[in-house]
Amino acid sequence: MAQDVKFSTEEMDGKESFAALTHIGSKGEAQMVDVSHKDISKRVAIARGKVILGREVFDLVSANQMGKGDVLSVAKLAGICGAKQTSNLIPLCHNINLTHVRVDLALNPHDFSVEIEGEAASDGKTGVEMEALTAVTVAGLTVYDMCKAASKYIQITDIRLEHKTGGKSGDWSRDK
Repeated sequence: MAQDVKFSTEEMDGKESFAALTHIGSKGEAQMVDVSHKDISKRVAIARGKVILGREVFDLVSANQMGKGDVLSVAKLAGICGAKQTSNLIPLCHNINLTHVRVDLALNPHDFSVEIEGEAASDGKTGVEMEALTAVTVAGLTVYDMCKAASKYIQITDIRLEHKTGGKSGDWSRDK
């Protein structure tokens, strides 16, 4: 029988909390979490990230002049496809039925970047945080791929979960 391994973390506010590593068995082996006992609930997660292009590449993307095509449209579709493939990419992630995936990309002229926001939703027994994060990551990788011929200095940064709702742990927001 698997036993949860506990670890201590110090959160940003200095408080110590304890979390269970549910993907690790009592002998330290990786395991997929059994969610059969969980209740079905509406689950939503929002993630964000950024791709810093630099001025020259930013101008090319803004003018839709990249040789591979419309960077933002292709990256949006790639992000949606990525969310749908999360369980194939992350070994211990459950295959879940997504009810909604949204990926938005916006050009930010202040730092010559593409800002990415991904949202995933499901009515299920496990969260959709990984799907939202995968959507953002795959969209960012696609921006990189489509622009890499123009610059080797492109950076994918700040990929993070911003908000999640549903499940036993309830709602969480980064800004709270």
